[in-house]
Amino acid sequence: MNNGIFQLVRPANEYCMNYAEGCPERKALLEEVERQARMTVNIPMIIGGKEVFPETTVPVVEPHRHANTIARLHIGGEQELKEAVEASQRAAGAWAATPWEDRVAVFLKAADLLAGPYRNRVLAATMLGQSKNLWEAEIDIAELCDFLRFNAYFLQEIYKQQPGITPGAINRIEYRPLEGFVAALTPFNFTSIGGNLGCAPAVAGNVVVWKPSTTASLSNYYFMQILQEAGLPAGVINFVPSRGSDFSKYVITDPRMAGFHFTGSTEVFNLVWKEVGSHIERYNTYPRLVGETGGKDFVFADMSADTSALVSGMLRAAFTYNGEKCSAASRAYIPASIWPEVREKIHTAMEGLYAGDIRDPKAFLNAVIDRAAYDRIKGYIDAAKEDADAEILEGGVCDDSVGYFIQPTVILAGRPDYRSMVEEIFGPVLTIYVYEDEKQEEAIRLCGSGTKYGLTGALYARDRGAVLHITEELSQAAGNFYINEKPTGAVVGQQPFGGGRHSGTNDKAGSATNMMRWVSQRSIKEVLVPETEVLQPHMF
Repeated sequence: MNNGIFQLVRPANEYCMNYAEGCPERKALLEEVERQARMTVNIPMIIGGKEVFPETTVPVVEPHRHANTIARLHIGGEQELKEAVEASQRAAGAWAATPWEDRVAVFLKAADLLAGPYRNRVLAATMLGQSKNLWEAEIDIAELCDFLRFNAYFLQEIYKQQPGITPGAINRIEYRPLEGFVAALTPFNFTSIGGNLGCAPAVAGNVVVWKPSTTASLSNYYFMQILQEAGLPAGVINFVPSRGSDFSKYVITDPRMAGFHFTGSTEVFNLVWKEVGSHIERYNTYPRLVGETGGKDFVFADMSADTSALVSGMLRAAFTYNGEKCSAASRAYIPASIWPEVREKIHTAMEGLYAGDIRDPKAFLNAVIDRAAYDRIKGYIDAAKEDADAEILEGGVCDDSVGYFIQPTVILAGRPDYRSMVEEIFGPVLTIYVYEDEKQEEAIRLCGSGTKYGLTGALYARDRGAVLHITEELSQAAGNFYINEKPTGAVVGQQPFGGGRHSGTNDKAGSATNMMRWVSQRSIKEVLVPETEVLQPHMF
């Protein structure tokens, strides 16, 4: 029985430690990294609260030391995936009926466990499996804590939205979970996204079938264990490492799929959308497709830009976490009048930037995620070395002998539609196009319409008139737009994240907008004294 009104206060963002040299937190974390590096963890599926170990396994390696296997991931097929769906349905009724404050308590406890006793375990797994340095792993785990806490708060705020009372009747809105289950397909690059895509629907009362990325499976598995320790009932979230084709065939096509929560490539999201659309009659309800996909994120500089701030923003946005952030800067438009100064500052700054092992605190970036990524990114660099329309200004060195290392690379494009200016690369490659000052309007148009994406972008300008004009002209070019700041680093509760066009549905992870997608409203009117007349008033 609940006879009280429970209310959450708006949470503060999780504190991020800087791991300065000599601090005990840094020493403890690096010791945990070495401990895990010596292990080979067997990662199971978790279906209905039970660990399942299918015979098929794939190795999980350190991308920066690809000879070292840190885990073996057990991959499920048709039988296990169908059982995961059934397990979700067995859990659905009780979970939907669980008071919202009890559901919320599970995820708030998970946030505190993650921030506290299990922080180093998940941090180290993120560093090793996803090739993130100390800081990049820290902000990733802090973001997952934020997702858990803010999702609970925003859900409360949605529940508060109720209609007015009318004389003689009580009106209310019931926010139900979706009827069926939510399929969550998560990426390699953020442990936070891996956790959030399943937890956001679940806190709203939904049951979930979660396929993690193979390369992020160790950190995701440890987080799944945290959820279990926090009291998540069996079957509410089912952890199902599997092949993408099998997940599509046996989960996404199930008639009971009511929602799909995704972060990944535009191509995969398009395939899912086509699969759902071409067989829409099979579903019990129209599935809600929520996705954040690719990007070709830009930096646009005005003649009045502070060149030091511009260079700092470009290089940080392009090369931190190996350019494998959805928001990473990949193309830049620089006016000719400031280009010589910008070029010199880029060269000076990049003399100290290099890709190295996660254990090297001086390495600005680390290894790209796997062989396929390495080969794809290297292909763009090799092409630029040969193309007459491109010039490698910095970097361009690739070495896969120990790890999948690609040194930070800057390409100067001779034309605005050069392939590395318009195609998503998802690696540490920044392409710059220098435009003539008098052709700025054309450059703005090219920036706004030159790619199919619309995720993030940044403008550097000190002139307020230029800020107003360019911001308006690029209003549809990015779902997250930054002025005199790099286009990466969105913080939950401060800059809700997502984009439009072919970058996704712009449902803004970590916001009330996203949480609204996981509830289904029922309007209820209760008349206190029912009418008994049949005839209408005008008929008397």
